Amino acid sequence: MFKLQEAQTYDPQEIKNLKKLVSRGEGLQLEFKRKANHPLEIVKEFIAFANTQGGSLIVGVEDDGVIYGVKHAEGDVHAIAEALKLCKPALDISQTFINLSDSRIVIRYDIPESKQKPHYLKNNEASIAYVRVIDKCMKASSQMCEVLKRGQKATGIKFTYGDQEKLLMQYLELHHKITLKECAQLLKINNWKASRKLVLLTLGDVLQIIPTDKGDLYMRK
Repeated sequence: MFKLQEAQTYDPQEIKNLKKLVSRGEGLQLEFKRKANHPLEIVKEFIAFANTQGGSLIVGVEDDGVIYGVKHAEGDVHAIAEALKLCKPALDISQTFINLSDSRIVIRYDIPESKQKPHYLKNNEASIAYVRVIDKCMKASSQMCEVLKRGQKATGIKFTYGDQEKLLMQYLELHHKITLKECAQLLKINNWKASRKLVLLTLGDVLQIIPTDKGDLYMRK
Protein backbone atom coordinates (compact mmCIF):
# COMPACT_ATOMS: atom_id res chain seq x y z
CA MET A 1 0.00 0.00 0.00
CA PHE A 2 1.31 3.43 -0.98
CA LYS A 3 0.05 6.39 1.05
CA LEU A 4 0.57 9.82 -0.53
CA GLN A 5 0.44 13.17 1.20
CA GLU A 6 0.17 16.03 -1.28
CA ALA A 7 2.71 18.83 -1.39
CA GLN A 8 2.13 21.57 1.15
CA THR A 9 2.68 25.29 0.94
CA TYR A 10 5.89 26.49 2.56
CA ASP A 11 5.62 25.73 6.28
CA PRO A 12 8.44 26.96 8.58
CA GLN A 13 7.53 24.36 11.20
CA GLU A 14 7.81 21.55 8.67
CA ILE A 15 11.24 22.85 7.65
CA LYS A 16 12.28 23.02 11.30
CA ASN A 17 11.14 19.43 11.87
CA LEU A 18 13.00 18.32 8.75
CA LYS A 19 16.23 19.97 9.88
CA LYS A 20 15.92 18.35 13.30
CA LEU A 21 15.47 14.91 11.72
CA VAL A 22 18.36 15.42 9.28
CA SER A 23 20.64 16.59 12.10
CA ARG A 24 20.57 13.04 13.49
CA GLY A 25 22.56 11.88 10.48
CA GLU A 26 22.22 8.62 8.60
CA GLY A 27 21.87 5.52 10.74
CA LEU A 28 19.91 2.33 11.25
CA GLN A 29 16.58 4.04 10.58
CA LEU A 30 17.50 7.05 8.44
CA GLU A 31 18.88 7.32 4.90
CA PHE A 32 19.54 10.38 2.69
CA LYS A 33 19.51 10.53 -1.11
CA ARG A 34 20.61 13.66 -2.96
CA LYS A 35 18.59 12.66 -6.04
CA ALA A 36 16.39 9.80 -7.21
CA ASN A 37 18.46 8.96 -10.30
CA HIS A 38 18.55 5.27 -9.36
CA PRO A 39 15.06 4.29 -8.18
CA LEU A 40 15.96 0.60 -7.80
CA GLU A 41 18.63 1.54 -5.26
CA ILE A 42 16.03 3.53 -3.34
CA VAL A 43 13.63 0.57 -3.33
CA LYS A 44 16.43 -1.64 -2.00
CA GLU A 45 16.69 0.78 0.93
CA PHE A 46 12.91 0.58 1.45
CA ILE A 47 13.13 -3.22 1.55
CA ALA A 48 16.05 -3.12 3.98
CA PHE A 49 14.09 -0.87 6.35
CA ALA A 50 10.98 -3.08 6.16
CA ASN A 51 13.05 -6.22 6.82
CA THR A 52 14.81 -4.63 9.81
CA GLN A 53 13.35 -2.04 12.18
CA GLY A 54 11.66 0.35 9.77
CA GLY A 55 12.93 3.82 8.93
CA SER A 56 12.77 6.94 6.79
CA LEU A 57 14.41 7.79 3.48
CA ILE A 58 14.64 11.44 2.46
CA VAL A 59 15.18 12.44 -1.18
CA GLY A 60 16.79 15.84 -1.63
CA VAL A 61 19.37 15.62 1.17
CA GLU A 62 23.11 15.05 0.70
CA ASP A 63 24.94 12.38 2.73
CA ASP A 64 26.50 15.11 4.87
CA GLY A 65 23.07 16.46 5.79
CA VAL A 66 22.89 19.48 3.46
CA ILE A 67 19.27 19.95 2.37
CA TYR A 68 19.00 20.77 -1.36
CA GLY A 69 15.61 19.46 -2.37
CA VAL A 70 14.75 18.30 -5.89
CA LYS A 71 13.32 20.24 -8.83
CA HIS A 72 11.33 17.56 -10.61
CA ALA A 73 9.61 15.70 -7.80
CA GLU A 74 6.81 14.33 -9.99
CA GLY A 75 9.23 12.44 -12.20
CA ASP A 76 11.14 11.09 -9.20
CA VAL A 77 7.95 9.93 -7.51
CA HIS A 78 6.76 8.17 -10.67
CA ALA A 79 10.10 6.40 -11.18
CA ILE A 80 10.17 5.20 -7.57
CA ALA A 81 6.54 4.04 -7.75
CA GLU A 82 7.36 1.98 -10.86
CA ALA A 83 10.39 0.42 -9.18
CA LEU A 84 8.27 -0.45 -6.15
CA LYS A 85 6.23 -2.80 -8.32
CA LEU A 86 9.25 -5.14 -8.25
CA CYS A 87 9.01 -5.50 -4.47
CA LYS A 88 7.28 -8.66 -3.23
CA PRO A 89 5.32 -8.75 -0.98
CA ALA A 90 4.23 -5.14 -1.51
CA LEU A 91 5.51 -2.61 1.01
CA ASP A 92 3.47 -0.33 3.25
CA ILE A 93 4.96 3.13 2.61
CA SER A 94 3.89 6.70 3.28
CA GLN A 95 5.20 9.57 1.18
CA THR A 96 5.29 13.25 2.19
CA PHE A 97 6.27 16.32 0.15
CA ILE A 98 7.95 19.19 2.02
CA ASN A 99 8.24 22.46 0.11
CA LEU A 100 11.54 24.29 0.49
CA SER A 101 10.66 26.97 -2.08
CA ASP A 102 8.54 27.43 -5.19
CA SER A 103 10.95 25.25 -7.17
CA ARG A 104 12.41 22.75 -4.72
CA ILE A 105 10.79 19.96 -2.73
CA VAL A 106 12.05 17.32 -0.32
CA ILE A 107 10.37 13.92 -0.51
CA ARG A 108 10.16 11.90 2.69
CA TYR A 109 9.34 8.20 2.65
CA ASP A 110 8.44 6.40 5.89
CA ILE A 111 8.65 2.62 5.94
CA PRO A 112 7.43 0.71 9.02
CA GLU A 113 8.95 -2.58 10.10
CA SER A 114 7.07 -5.28 8.24
CA LYS A 115 5.06 -8.17 9.61
CA GLN A 116 5.49 -10.04 6.31
CA LYS A 117 9.26 -10.52 6.26
CA PRO A 118 11.24 -11.07 4.18
CA HIS A 119 10.50 -8.68 1.31
CA TYR A 120 12.39 -9.21 -1.94
CA LEU A 121 13.32 -7.19 -5.00
CA LYS A 122 12.36 -9.35 -7.98
CA ASN A 123 14.33 -8.22 -11.02
CA ASN A 124 15.51 -10.20 -14.05
CA GLU A 125 14.16 -13.43 -12.51
CA ALA A 126 16.34 -12.95 -9.40
CA SER A 127 14.80 -12.39 -5.97
CA ILE A 128 17.06 -10.65 -3.47
CA ALA A 129 16.22 -9.53 0.07
CA TYR A 130 17.98 -6.71 1.87
CA VAL A 131 18.47 -5.73 5.50
CA ARG A 132 19.72 -2.61 7.24
CA VAL A 133 23.02 -2.85 9.15
CA ILE A 134 24.08 0.32 10.99
CA ASP A 135 23.75 2.82 8.10
CA LYS A 136 24.05 0.45 5.14
CA CYS A 137 21.76 -1.68 2.99
CA MET A 138 23.05 -5.27 2.83
CA LYS A 139 22.01 -8.30 0.80
CA ALA A 140 20.40 -10.91 3.02
CA SER A 141 21.75 -14.46 2.82
CA SER A 142 19.45 -17.49 2.64
CA GLN A 143 20.14 -18.02 6.36
CA MET A 144 19.19 -14.40 7.14
CA CYS A 145 16.00 -14.77 5.10
CA GLU A 146 15.06 -17.89 7.02
CA VAL A 147 15.66 -16.11 10.33
CA LEU A 148 13.51 -13.19 9.15
CA LYS A 149 10.69 -15.48 8.05
CA ARG A 150 10.66 -17.89 10.97
CA GLY A 151 11.62 -15.28 13.55
CA GLN A 152 8.20 -13.63 13.30
CA LYS A 153 6.61 -16.71 14.83
CA ALA A 154 9.59 -18.25 16.58
CA THR A 155 7.94 -19.64 19.68
CA GLY A 156 9.08 -22.84 21.30
CA ILE A 157 12.11 -23.34 19.04
CA LYS A 158 13.73 -26.62 20.07
CA PHE A 159 17.30 -27.69 19.45
CA THR A 160 19.73 -30.19 20.94
CA TYR A 161 22.48 -28.73 23.11
CA GLY A 162 25.11 -31.42 22.75
CA ASP A 163 28.85 -31.73 22.27
CA GLN A 164 28.85 -29.76 19.01
CA GLU A 165 26.96 -26.86 20.56
CA LYS A 166 29.33 -26.84 23.54
CA LEU A 167 32.32 -26.77 21.20
CA LEU A 168 30.77 -23.91 19.25
CA MET A 169 30.13 -21.90 22.43
CA GLN A 170 33.71 -22.50 23.59
CA TYR A 171 34.98 -21.24 20.23
CA LEU A 172 32.82 -18.12 20.45
CA GLU A 173 34.02 -17.50 24.00
CA LEU A 174 37.54 -17.21 22.62
CA HIS A 175 36.99 -15.72 19.16
CA HIS A 176 33.66 -13.88 19.63
CA LYS A 177 32.42 -14.55 16.10
CA ILE A 178 32.22 -17.32 13.51
CA THR A 179 31.21 -17.73 9.85
CA LEU A 180 29.19 -20.57 8.32
CA LYS A 181 32.33 -22.04 6.71
CA GLU A 182 34.30 -21.82 9.96
CA CYS A 183 31.45 -23.49 11.84
CA ALA A 184 31.37 -26.38 9.36
CA GLN A 185 35.13 -26.83 9.68
CA LEU A 186 35.07 -26.59 13.47
CA LEU A 187 32.31 -29.17 13.89
CA LYS A 188 33.48 -31.32 10.95
CA ILE A 189 30.07 -31.22 9.26
CA ASN A 190 28.93 -30.02 5.82
CA ASN A 191 27.74 -26.48 5.16
CA TRP A 192 24.06 -27.47 5.07
CA LYS A 193 24.19 -29.02 8.54
CA ALA A 194 26.19 -26.08 9.87
CA SER A 195 23.61 -23.72 8.39
CA ARG A 196 20.74 -25.59 10.10
CA LYS A 197 22.54 -25.49 13.41
CA LEU A 198 23.38 -21.78 13.23
CA VAL A 199 19.85 -20.83 12.14
CA LEU A 200 18.26 -22.82 14.97
CA LEU A 201 20.58 -21.32 17.55
CA THR A 202 19.78 -17.85 16.18
CA LEU A 203 16.03 -18.51 16.29
CA GLY A 204 16.50 -19.92 19.79
CA ASP A 205 17.96 -16.56 20.87
CA VAL A 206 21.38 -18.08 21.64
CA LEU A 207 23.18 -16.44 18.70
CA GLN A 208 22.74 -13.30 16.64
CA ILE A 209 23.38 -13.07 12.92
CA ILE A 210 25.20 -10.03 11.55
CA PRO A 211 25.34 -9.55 7.76
CA THR A 212 28.56 -8.09 6.34
CA ASP A 213 29.97 -7.46 2.87
CA LYS A 214 31.97 -10.68 3.19
CA GLY A 215 29.16 -12.86 4.51
CA ASP A 216 27.25 -13.41 7.75
CA LEU A 217 28.91 -13.46 11.15
CA TYR A 218 27.39 -15.27 14.13
CA MET A 219 27.98 -14.08 17.66
CA ARG A 220 26.70 -15.02 21.11
CA LYS A 221 23.89 -12.87 22.43
